[in-house]
Amino acid sequence: MTAVQRGVLAAALLLGAATGSAAQVADKKVLTLEGARKVAAAAAADARAHGEGSAIAVVDDGGNLMYLERLDGTFAAGAHISIGKARTAALFKKPTAAFENIIKNGRTAMIALEDFTPLQGGVPLEVDGKVVGAIGVSGAASQQRDEEVAKAGAAALE
Repeated sequence: MTAVQRGVLAAALLLGAATGSAAQVADKKVLTLEGARKVAAAAAADARAHGEGSAIAVVDDGGNLMYLERLDGTFAAGAHISIGKARTAALFKKPTAAFENIIKNGRTAMIALEDFTPLQGGVPLEVDGKVVGAIGVSGAASQQRDEEVAKAGAAALE
């Protein structure tokens, strides 16, 4: 093999390695702490506008807590519940109201899932059609208001 052939072969191998490694990773949108704070602030503003307390949790796409705020007057367990709602919405990429309805309609076996909070008030956060996290709210006047407050927070990311 000549020196030129060896050089061409080496270049081809390097190009193949570079192309192969690029196919193994992807660019991904992620929720930043600033984004999590913005979502929570919008949710808190909605709750306050209605004279309600709320515990507001924001998680990343893996369900990891990024931000938690419990408004004055909100019951203590609300913080834990809001985190569960946010985690469930993020990991399943669906609003938690869907799971509450599934269980209400008879599929009670769903409650056996580990680390699962099937209560209305968890909403995925999406950017360009991809889930980047979720918000969970507990402690508003009703489960419908929990979801409305969560949706108000999610809208701040759009």
